[in-house]
Amino acid sequence: MILEIAELTAKPGSEKDLAEAHATTMAAIGPAEGMLSARLTQGVETPTNFVLLVEWTDLGAHERFRATEQYAQWRAAIGGYVAGPAAVQHTHVVA
Repeated sequence: MILEIAELTAKPGSEKDLAEAHATTMAAIGPAEGMLSARLTQGVETPTNFVLLVEWTDLGAHERFRATEQYAQWRAAIGGYVAGPAAVQHTHVVA
């Protein structure tokens, strides 16, 4: 299992719009092949900071997803609310 950690920064004032666009789009497109779970978290002290946590069966599943229409739809839905590119890393359990 691979955990994708994507750090997103919302444009000030668009935090609610970002969260709603993510939820609405994910519900519409459904889970991608190889996606085990996905959740979006929001900073308490800094509400413009969001962290997207997605569990994938393997790294290839995430790479294949990024080439799909599902990804393009999700990206288009949230794109207007995000300030700059996301910082993305992949991790796996070691202990």
